[in-house]
Amino acid sequence: MAVYSFYIFDRHTECIYTKTWLPPATSAPDGGGGPQGPTAAQHAPQQHQQQQLRTSSADDAKLIFGTVFSLRNMVRKLGGEDDAFVAFRTAHYKLHYYETASSLRLVMLTDTATPSMRNVLHQVYINLWLEYVVKNPLSPVEHKGGAGVKNELFELALDQFIRGLM
Repeated sequence: MAVYSFYIFDRHTECIYTKTWLPPATSAPDGGGGPQGPTAAQHAPQQHQQQQLRTSSADDAKLIFGTVFSLRNMVRKLGGEDDAFVAFRTAHYKLHYYETASSLRLVMLTDTATPSMRNVLHQVYINLWLEYVVKNPLSPVEHKGGAGVKNELFELALDQFIRGLM
């Protein structure tokens, strides 16, 4: 089983947390620039690539939420209020979805052979999110303006939990 990425969306449809477990793409194996490191001319393309990756990540989160929102509405219209959208699969990945009573939406992308991760997402919510973010008195209740979750204990526990599944 391979987990590709994980997203948390709040009730205002903002992506407040994202984590990717794919190794970052590197352009040069030696780091570029020869024995003295990258030159100033090489820093500009690297900074531009990092900016594109951040923009791409934000765009990916918007696309994922739009897909989940559309599929969830389609399932409710076709199947009624009792049916729930849980997952969908393409040729390259499987998207798992879990929504809490407070409209917090957890989304996980895995490989196609992975069985349902609904229980795993529920465990992430109960054991990690509630314990490390909600019960933390220093954590904001609302993440306005796209300010994401900045909780080191949550991030470490989530990474350890997901790596334990792989």
